Amino acid sequence: MPDYRRNRVPGGTYFFTVNLLERSNTLLVSQVDALRDAIRKVRSARPFHIDAWVVLPDHMHAVWTLPPDDTDYSARWKAIKIAFAKSIPKTESLSPVRTAKGERGIWQRRFWEHTIRDERDYAAHVDYVHINPVKHGLVNCVADWPYSSFHRCVAQGAYAPDWAGQGVIEVAAGERGG
Repeated sequence: MPDYRRNRVPGGTYFFTVNLLERSNTLLVSQVDALRDAIRKVRSARPFHIDAWVVLPDHMHAVWTLPPDDTDYSARWKAIKIAFAKSIPKTESLSPVRTAKGERGIWQRRFWEHTIRDERDYAAHVDYVHINPVKHGLVNCVADWPYSSFHRCVAQGAYAPDWAGQGVIEVAAGERGG
């Protein structure tokens, strides 16, 4: 059995990439309300701060900050995945292994995590989250993607409404999954 090592910093800030099992699926945007409900339910039980988030058709990126003395982001992701899966109809095909384990065929089993090291690292990852719909060719302008915390950041004055993220994709390209 593999030994997945995760860096755990109490009250830490983390960047995540979470993928659907079928990367050609558009489930996350077609069922975005179910995803939002799942996240709300988990946050009410196990609080965390959403620094940045973007939901794309087949994967999502997020930056979270956990409460002081808390390191358990894995349980939160597990709960989000389960709540989302329980809220949508079973239409996916299942492998014999997933069927035997009673799993759904929605999510990749693991997720990618990076512990934010400093303010520069934080800014680069938040920018990367927000530029992702442009990176994947879903829109030409960051502000045109509706499933992003970019709009909240504009309202808070963190970004100009016409921010285009020049250089973000090139700087971060080698570091992220998705």
